[in-house]
Amino acid sequence: MALSLLVGTILLVLKFTAFFLTNSTAILTDALESIVNVIASGFALYSLYIAGQPRDLNHPYGHGKVEYLSSGFEGALILSAGLVIIYEAVVSFFEPTTLTDLGWGLALIASTTAANALMGYALTKQGKQADSLALVADGKHLLVDSVSSVVVIVGVGLVWFTGWMWLDRVLALALSLFIIYNGWSLVRESVGRLLDETDMPTIDKVVTVLAENRHRNWIDVHNLRVQKYGADLHIDCHLTLPYYWDLLNTHDEVHRFEETLQQGFSSEVEIFVHADPCLEECCHYCRVANCPVRVHEFVRDIVWTAENLPLNQKHFVPLGDLE
Repeated sequence: MALSLLVGTILLVLKFTAFFLTNSTAILTDALESIVNVIASGFALYSLYIAGQPRDLNHPYGHGKVEYLSSGFEGALILSAGLVIIYEAVVSFFEPTTLTDLGWGLALIASTTAANALMGYALTKQGKQADSLALVADGKHLLVDSVSSVVVIVGVGLVWFTGWMWLDRVLALALSLFIIYNGWSLVRESVGRLLDETDMPTIDKVVTVLAENRHRNWIDVHNLRVQKYGADLHIDCHLTLPYYWDLLNTHDEVHRFEETLQQGFSSEVEIFVHADPCLEECCHYCRVANCPVRVHEFVRDIVWTAENLPLNQKHFVPLGDLE
């Protein structure tokens, strides 16, 4: 992220140099978005520092959610830049300027496009590996910026060859709508994360880890909930165990369950498990060996899915399967 901030500052200077050379509204659009890149990268860098701080009494779940504020802030900046670009494009229709030195301007924009694309790819890749929304958001923003720069190059190139000056303003308007859409997407995602919106990819991974490492003593799992605090996870659920077990056996099995989940993730995972006693209806899908109180034969396993594990109720074998 520090490298992104440095590169973004250099590219900002190059893009404004290209604008002053050409007087192109489309290139100004690209340069204005670079201001957002620099401010957003600086804020994201600081948010990563805060997110890396350990838990304390005031923040018992850590500081990871600051990354969502960072991505939301970046999205808001992108939205603002899009609105400014619309204003500049509309003004340029009534106060047209003469385009100059388009060759040098296009060469500068082309060089910044390549740098943005490489930086965006690196940030997105590292962000996904570290499960960091701040890194991913900044990487996606740079990739979007590089795509818009390609459009600017093509559009301004057409203006250069055709002499259609109005095309420069139309291109700026089209890019502003594209930028606003991407800004809104970032804001929407960050708000969803702050409100603990269900993260289906993470739920799917939790379910996969449990299904692939399912132990015969884990009669059932339900009321599964997953919260993300940056890269860290907080998982709580209800685990059904034999009702006649003593506290020591129950504690050991819950510990085994927690270790299984923790080994399935590279980030820090905090797990709260509520131990539920089994019921007579659970016998149909219970694999506990040598159960002294079994009243029904085992029929089949309950298939754990991302749809049924979050439900706050025990699962039961359909009556048709008991016939």
